[in-house]
Amino acid sequence: MSNVLGKRLTITLFGESHGEYIGAVLDGLPAGFAIDEQEIAKQLSRRRPSGKGETKRVEKDEFKIISGVYQGHSTGAPITILIPNSDTKSKDYEKLANTPRPSHADYAALLKYNGFNDPRGGGRFSGRLTAPLVAVGGIIIPILESQGIYLFSHIKELGGYHDTPFLGLDLEKLDYSSLQNSPFPTIDEEVGSSMKKAIEEVAASGDSIGGTVETAIIGVPAGLGDPNFDSFESLLSHAIFSIPAIKGLEFGKGFGFKDGLGSTLNDQFAIGERRVYTTTNNNGGINGGISNGMPIFFSSSVKPTPSISKPQKSVDLEKLSPVELSIPGRHDPAIVRRIIPVIEAMAAFVTMDLFIDSFGRD
Repeated sequence: MSNVLGKRLTITLFGESHGEYIGAVLDGLPAGFAIDEQEIAKQLSRRRPSGKGETKRVEKDEFKIISGVYQGHSTGAPITILIPNSDTKSKDYEKLANTPRPSHADYAALLKYNGFNDPRGGGRFSGRLTAPLVAVGGIIIPILESQGIYLFSHIKELGGYHDTPFLGLDLEKLDYSSLQNSPFPTIDEEVGSSMKKAIEEVAASGDSIGGTVETAIIGVPAGLGDPNFDSFESLLSHAIFSIPAIKGLEFGKGFGFKDGLGSTLNDQFAIGERRVYTTTNNNGGINGGISNGMPIFFSSSVKPTPSISKPQKSVDLEKLSPVELSIPGRHDPAIVRRIIPVIEAMAAFVTMDLFIDSFGRD
């Protein structure tokens, strides 16, 4: 089981959905950086359910840092974060022990680990494991901001409604702080209201819905990343695809390149304000796997939550017979809003790792 991500900076993830604790170890962070626990708490609060049509499992996420921080600063030693699980209801999953849930990891995990994995609440495969990742983001994001690097996202698509895309906007002049602080971030507020109504309607029917999140990283200097296997895109993809429910990813114009010509889609160079820039940003700030100094942006496709109360077809693995399954428990009709701080945390981690790799630990 792969539990470690990163090169110069690493995250080790541990715990299960219904275990006593979940947590992460952040190793490789240089000494001397301010660690603000209020910022960590702020990021975790963005991930928690709002109570409006979202899961009724409400964890307080009262984290504890047990190593690597002294007098409010990183020591250079591994930073270990513990988060207790306090609102578990394992009995909800007893009936599912021999009945794999459609589009969940239940069946694949059973085969992979010969039945020894913890199935409660999805165990190791649960979105609950994203909480420690967000806590790590609460450490890294302020450090990046101190270097002039900012991350923000919006809900680009949901339920047939489309928010204003980043492509074509001057992201460095966008009021991104409003997106960072919004509980349901969209550029167009009317579109956001329509998306919320779509989620409420889906929840009332016992179903779930997916969507698309678009994320930007501005202020990234040119030169981060390497060609081929350690490209900025491939490292971001590795990290973002490790988040449960992410099923697609595109950078810049992405799949839109297939419908255009080089003469219209190439990002042409210009000089202004004593710097080189591109007049368009169809490539999303990355050329040859290396940041080019323009804003980096990408879109993540989020699938509908697999756990729904509507009847679905499955099988009884003991009797080897078909069954109809309605999934009990506490589930989200849409996780698009809650997944945003997770995406940003992973994007921040990759950026910081590349920053250290390129410029050193000083």
